[in-house]
Amino acid sequence: MGLHGKMSTLRSIELFTGAGGLALGLEKVGCRHLAMVEYNAQACDTIRANVNRGQDLAKGWVLHQRDVRSINYGNIAKSVDLVAGGPPCQPFSLGGKALGRMDARDMFPEAVRAVRELTPQCFVFENVKGLLRGSFSTYLNYVLLQLTYPTVSMLDNEDWSDHLSRLEKIHTGCHFSDLSYRVVFRLLDASDFGVPQHRHRVFMVGFRSDSGLEWNFPKATHNLDRLLWEQWVTGEYWDLHAVPLRERPECSPYAQMRVRRLLDQYGLFPPDGERYQTVRDALAGLPDPLSPNDIPNHEFRGGAKPYPGHTGSLLDEPSKTLKAGAHGVPGGENMIVYADGRCRYYTAREAARIQTFPDDYIFCRSWTEAMRQIGNAVPVRLAEVVGRSIVEQVMQERG
Repeated sequence: MGLHGKMSTLRSIELFTGAGGLALGLEKVGCRHLAMVEYNAQACDTIRANVNRGQDLAKGWVLHQRDVRSINYGNIAKSVDLVAGGPPCQPFSLGGKALGRMDARDMFPEAVRAVRELTPQCFVFENVKGLLRGSFSTYLNYVLLQLTYPTVSMLDNEDWSDHLSRLEKIHTGCHFSDLSYRVVFRLLDASDFGVPQHRHRVFMVGFRSDSGLEWNFPKATHNLDRLLWEQWVTGEYWDLHAVPLRERPECSPYAQMRVRRLLDQYGLFPPDGERYQTVRDALAGLPDPLSPNDIPNHEFRGGAKPYPGHTGSLLDEPSKTLKAGAHGVPGGENMIVYADGRCRYYTAREAARIQTFPDDYIFCRSWTEAMRQIGNAVPVRLAEVVGRSIVEQVMQERG
């Protein structure tokens, strides 16, 4: 069937698959992954475990455990509508060495190669907020221009800055007739789209210039004002979770001030939109991990201690960003803090809930390794929201 023919799914290639968060979200909205590429052995174990268990979403996945640089795309897919993936974030992470293009783990050149060789109708790539730092601004522009003109490859013995200059000349000219894409990028906070976690990520989305498609990022649907309203004006948040008055936290001075402003602005009517999802929302229905249970990845892990610079996530707010440090749990972001000051680590299952993975999706290896995989993942719901807007636009164009 031709690229513009009627079809119920988008044929996709998933690069840098990791534990599969982006892949799950995209598949839920109509993407069929013809191939998935991941190098890390532990992440591949997780993918295979879920495929072998007959997961409805994962059961058809074809995994290639290989370095993406060794992939010959002609051998794994003939016709692709979408290329997706999250190139390794370590070169741009605020918590890393921030070597950018000098880091051997920078795989944006491979993302560009995939687009050049597969010529998809559209692509979506995701990376960390650190990519927007001023020190990376020139390189970010370079990446975006390469994705815009993927066939304009670097020449032998050409420096990257000279390649950038050549791309800039093409971009400001008006005679380029080869394959090109219209590319946009935006920093999104996952909590604005119903994920129970403040997680800022950069998304780059491109559509082939000859497709005629017009697209924009989806609008935020969730907000803090509505959460504060339902907590401190109507109290329906506490009623939903059956939290008695004596167990509710105190309303902070900041929240009190903001609630007064909301009452002045809205009167008896609630703010627009849906409320932020909280850690309590995410963990609803899960038993205390200290109690015996047969829920996968839901084992208690002790030893959590708060101290300056190592604080956890409050139960009745969106979680802090889950991280995947080389030594397990940096900064305390992977801890829950209760109203009475008690704290403990998230179980891997709770962290998966925070990342909106389904409960029957399991993670292999130790708690530390599972948390690394989960902390590196794209929230499934965020992938679903962005993916749905892309798929709907493509399907509308196909009629």
